[in-house]
Amino acid sequence: NVPITEVRATGGGARSRFWREMQADLFGVEMVTINATEGPAFGAALLAGVGVGVFSSVEEASAKTTRRVETTRPDPARGEIYRRQYRLYRRLYPALAPLFRANAGATEG
Repeated sequence: NVPITEVRATGGGARSRFWREMQADLFGVEMVTINATEGPAFGAALLAGVGVGVFSSVEEASAKTTRRVETTRPDPARGEIYRRQYRLYRRLYPALAPLFRANAGATEG
């Protein structure tokens, strides 16, 4: 029950406008890119800074080191298209799974 108001994107996927738009549409919240381009390493450095007392909290570390670069807003109409297509995929997959397995076996060796 934690309200999510935005998702932050870093790294390679954050460079793709299409990827950010798709995720915003799927999640129904804004996708925000920040000035940090290396998500995992940057996050580990912030946690280390908190651990050794450079910052008093993760919130302070984030506030002092990150800034928004770009915000991508969701498109509810596209989001509904994705949800509709996903429901269709969920219905089709059980019927097609045996064919996928057969096809995988046909391409081996």
